[in-house]
Amino acid sequence: MTEEQVILVDENDNQIGLMPKMEAHEKALLHRAFSVFIFNDTNELMLQQRALHKYHSPGLWTNTCCSHQRHGESNLEAGKRRLQEEMGFVTALKETTSFMYKAPFDNGLTEHEYDHIMIGYYNNAPTINKDEVADWKWMPLEDVKADIALQPENYTAWFKIIFEKFYDYININKI
Repeated sequence: MTEEQVILVDENDNQIGLMPKMEAHEKALLHRAFSVFIFNDTNELMLQQRALHKYHSPGLWTNTCCSHQRHGESNLEAGKRRLQEEMGFVTALKETTSFMYKAPFDNGLTEHEYDHIMIGYYNNAPTINKDEVADWKWMPLEDVKADIALQPENYTAWFKIIFEKFYDYININKI
């Protein structure tokens, strides 16, 4: 099995090449990614706890799912694919905004991503893939924001950045 490749991009999100995922994280090269936020009818956000064996951010809470687009795959196609792979369901998604971030980890790897944020709606329990996800829960957005302020160590780097800088894009009460 060949290693998954990520799409290397410039600061305008123009594709400039492909590279194996681990190599891109070792070299801290900017690459395309996405973060999906799923809400239910009571405006709660579906959070996932990353599997405990993940190579970075194991056991931390984060948005519903996230990953990297494949070559030739649109942001929405990638979001739906990964939602199915990680959480066991598919729903319509809407792109909201994008941003760049860089987060080094203790293991020597660095996430340097051009991250596309998407939102969708779903009301049922997911069927989580235990290889990817340790646990999940619904949580009101305001409670998530308050918990990040109290216990930031329990959340992934990109999730905290999204909440700090792009809260209005994921707050469905304002969409």
